[in-house]
Amino acid sequence: MTATTTEGTEKTGAHTAEAADVITGARERIDALDDRIIGLIQERMAVSAVIQEARIASGGRRVNLSREMEVLGHYREALGKPGTALAMTLLELCRGRV
Repeated sequence: MTATTTEGTEKTGAHTAEAADVITGARERIDALDDRIIGLIQERMAVSAVIQEARIASGGRRVNLSREMEVLGHYREALGKPGTALAMTLLELCRGRV
């Protein structure tokens, strides 16, 4: 093995150069997906702020609990129990930004 191959297998935990290449490529794709997900979450936060501002301006509350329950149910149905935790995190990120 060359120094570069050894470095690649050590960095990925793979035992072969071929596996290291697969892992490196897949990690690059995951990083790109994570960037897209973060961008979508930031967009969701902005849209949520618009909704909250409109609701508060009309005399309503900042948070609509029945809507939050719908969101929790949607994520739970799509992703199972971990989806509920993910939705809770998203809801937390999107609250109180106004």
